[in-house]
Amino acid sequence: MDDDKPITAQVMETMTTAVEATKDAAVTAVKKVKKAAKKVAKKAAPKKASKKKAKKAAKKAAKKSSKKAAKKSAKKAAKKSGKKATKSKKKAKKAKR
Repeated sequence: MDDDKPITAQVMETMTTAVEATKDAAVTAVKKVKKAAKKVAKKAAPKKASKKKAKKAAKKAAKKSSKKAAKKSAKKAAKKSGKKATKSKKKAKKAKR
């Protein structure tokens, strides 16, 4: 602190520098937030051409997943039916005894 300047002048100077610093920080923060928001908006809302691609990709993914699900269910059904058949054979043998 300067001894030559009155205390009120020194306080005013420090306050103005603090205000300017916070103002600059706020401006840079706002700029960063805007930039990030733009990036998110680009990813979230694709353009018309990429909308079609996104739709196609979604359809393909749905087809693939449905095929996989069908295969899995078919395998499970085959296993279960095989187990059921052996159980029914065992029951039939016990009944004959």
